[in-house]
Amino acid sequence: MLQPSRTLLALLSLFLVACAADPPTFKRDTSVNPGYHVERNKVLDANGNVRMFHGIARPTLEWSTGGENISKGDFALMAKWNANVVRIGLNQAYWLRTQYAKGYQQTILQAVEWAKQAGLDVILDLHWSDRGDASVKPDQQAMPDQNSLAFWKSVAEMFKDDGRVLFELYNEPKKVKWEIWLNGGTVSDSYHDNETGQNQQVAFEAVGMQQLYDAVRAKETTIKHLILIGGIAWAYDLSGVAAYPVKGENIMYVTHPYDYGDKQPADWDRAWGYLTETAPVIITEFGSFDCSTKYTQTLIDYADEHGASWTAWAWYVNGCAFPSIIVDWKGTPSAPGAVVKAALGGYLDGSRPITWPVAVPRYDAAAPEARDSAPVDMQTDLQTIDGLRTLDVQGIDTPTPGG
Repeated sequence: MLQPSRTLLALLSLFLVACAADPPTFKRDTSVNPGYHVERNKVLDANGNVRMFHGIARPTLEWSTGGENISKGDFALMAKWNANVVRIGLNQAYWLRTQYAKGYQQTILQAVEWAKQAGLDVILDLHWSDRGDASVKPDQQAMPDQNSLAFWKSVAEMFKDDGRVLFELYNEPKKVKWEIWLNGGTVSDSYHDNETGQNQQVAFEAVGMQQLYDAVRAKETTIKHLILIGGIAWAYDLSGVAAYPVKGENIMYVTHPYDYGDKQPADWDRAWGYLTETAPVIITEFGSFDCSTKYTQTLIDYADEHGASWTAWAWYVNGCAFPSIIVDWKGTPSAPGAVVKAALGGYLDGSRPITWPVAVPRYDAAAPEARDSAPVDMQTDLQTIDGLRTLDVQGIDTPTPGG
């Protein structure tokens, strides 16, 4: 295959972003505005009641344009566990690139509406990105990029009138300097080269959390959405937020504790627990990889004691090493999943300081039950400019354990 120049690839990347499909027309209900807003370390609803988010992370749409087992019934099962929020991972290449955008955006809109119909608020999380290069296979990169700005401007435009949708700016920033985390800059990342079998280093220009925050706010009109922002070290470490806060309003900070390395209970106060005294914190991923329940229970107890919200990883059938909280698509819990399910049910018994939202979700009877087009994948699609094949987008078919 004729190899394009770096300049041509760069132009192609800009072309693909610029030509992303307009938001598809879709009948949805935005009449219920919970009016969520942050006051010091709490999220309040429009009536001044404390709002805690307790729910489930729902992967697959970061690696599959159609998702796996995404259905109205799937979200209804989560609601039966008494979840009040679901976190949905997204892929910026699927959202922006013209060959996927219309169908993928339609799928996301449908998933959001189904979740809302089940009584769930929705966290949309930018999970996989591409270093700002349309020739790169999307995955978990060290930091967001210029294409991430285009992604968030588009997503914010689409959901600017829906206060039940929350925006999580970037899944898991890696170990970068706090200055770069906040304001962007050149970062170095490693990836596995399938052709050589070797790990390769690559540098690219990252954008910071402040830039992503500003991109979302620029598209909003009357609603100031809750914006969720993860720390460094795969989103676990929030220790630098006190010195490098994102300037803005209605911000929650995100942590991802997992039972490996130094992410143990003894480190939580230093890494993120301290921040709960001055800002809302939400744990949008957590778990252990051996089916044990101690870490999960300890984390939930700690979150309750510190007023932190959480979504458990993950509502997906793939075993303990993923880790999964269900063992089948009927919603049968795994051992850690049973802890999660019991905790969700416990928030209804009055034993913890939780106030459920006043806003009542309304069923949108006009929402379509089927997608307009069949799901597509990234296995063989090519882009062509003036008859020259310039981009071979590799397939995305393997989920990454732990988000």
